[in-house]
Amino acid sequence: MKHLSILSTAFILALSACTGGSHKSTETEKDNNIFTGAKGEVKIITLDPGHFHAALLQKTMYDQVDPVVNVYAPNGEDVVDHLKRIEDFNTREQNPTTWEEKVYKGDDFFEKMIREKPGNVMVTAGNNAKKTDYIYKTIEAGINVLADKPMVISPEEFPKLEKAFQVAKEKGVLLYDIMTERHEITTLLQRELSQLPEVFGTLQKGSEEEPAITKESVHHFFKYVSGKALKRPAWFFDTEQQGEGIVDVNTHLVDLIQWEAFPEVKLSKEDVEIVSAKRWTTDLTPEMFKKVTYLDDYPEYLEKDVDGDVLKVYSNGEINYTLKGVHAKASVVWNFEAPEGAGDTHYSIMRGTKCNLEIIQGEKEGYKPQLYIEATDADPMVFAGSLNNAVTGLAETYPGISVKKIGDKMWKINIPEKYKVGHEAHFGQVTEKYLQYLIDGKLPDWEIPNMIVKYYTTTKGLKAAEL
Repeated sequence: MKHLSILSTAFILALSACTGGSHKSTETEKDNNIFTGAKGEVKIITLDPGHFHAALLQKTMYDQVDPVVNVYAPNGEDVVDHLKRIEDFNTREQNPTTWEEKVYKGDDFFEKMIREKPGNVMVTAGNNAKKTDYIYKTIEAGINVLADKPMVISPEEFPKLEKAFQVAKEKGVLLYDIMTERHEITTLLQRELSQLPEVFGTLQKGSEEEPAITKESVHHFFKYVSGKALKRPAWFFDTEQQGEGIVDVNTHLVDLIQWEAFPEVKLSKEDVEIVSAKRWTTDLTPEMFKKVTYLDDYPEYLEKDVDGDVLKVYSNGEINYTLKGVHAKASVVWNFEAPEGAGDTHYSIMRGTKCNLEIIQGEKEGYKPQLYIEATDADPMVFAGSLNNAVTGLAETYPGISVKKIGDKMWKINIPEKYKVGHEAHFGQVTEKYLQYLIDGKLPDWEIPNMIVKYYTTTKGLKAAEL
């Protein structure tokens, strides 16, 4: 009996030591993730950079970020192209960057990154088929994550993303996605004006035929980034790796719908009801494919999507849904190439009880986003006074903006050029915000539940479209 008692005691002590060790490990991870804003305290790990967005985060320098960036990637053109973009930033004539890339290339790149943990913030922008797993395991390792959208592309993987947020909370690390479109000036002003009852009234409920809030985006496979024709990896055209448009670009649109219609409101999956969804292909000829990938032939994994010699890519999609009873529509279209002088374009309308707030980026606007205000159910003279007062108030935050009457019930917002910084600059703005969140030690209370709702909406939309 005495011998048994000694063994039991030893077992309990061993179990206690293991448990204590685990707790201590978690506490150590949290201690390692305390940020003060000190110079160079944020050490970036770039994981498997297959999308040019990974490089755009480094288009500028940040005092809080160490200039040494550890890159872990498989061998191949993706990492070569990424490093070339960083080198271009380092050698440009105006405001060159000073990044130092320490690169490991090999089949075991991910396992090696997890084992070595040379940094405290992992950045991922690349093959989306692997991204959810990358995120989950990196969070498990106690490393913060700043991820390009989308963080998940299939309904089957969505529970793993939900779990990643739970583990992030336990580990004391921050998981955040890169929502650049929140920083576009016409979208910011649309959101601001929609919060002023004297101008906007309240958001209508809308219908499937006429949603209360609509976001539409047109993108292009061939385009210029940082002044150079963009080379896309062949896997970008495989929706099993990149994801369909309905779960890719639509991530931004669903995010903006939540962010504008219900600012700083914690949402839940129960607030979402998918009404209808659809998907369709963009057809690429071999010549188009070669122009953007530099490849003469389709890789074997794309043969499943080839009809004759035409590659059919399910890059287009639309979700009609309700959010807290408000009808919304998010749709994305991918064309091959933009018209002369144009680029990716955005359309948006918010329908209020007093006016509509509409962003148009067409030929008449010179393919630059323009915010229009249309009075719908108010005396135009009274409305004009309320609108002028509102814009004068907003000008305290955005100096230089003004409003101009262009019709009986129509106005447009004049926006100084200094605010029109462009899509590429928004990556730096998102990074600055994330760096502040690291100092704060948390995200805003509504961000995590709303990220979960956002990806629930896109993945549920895809499932509905496939039926």
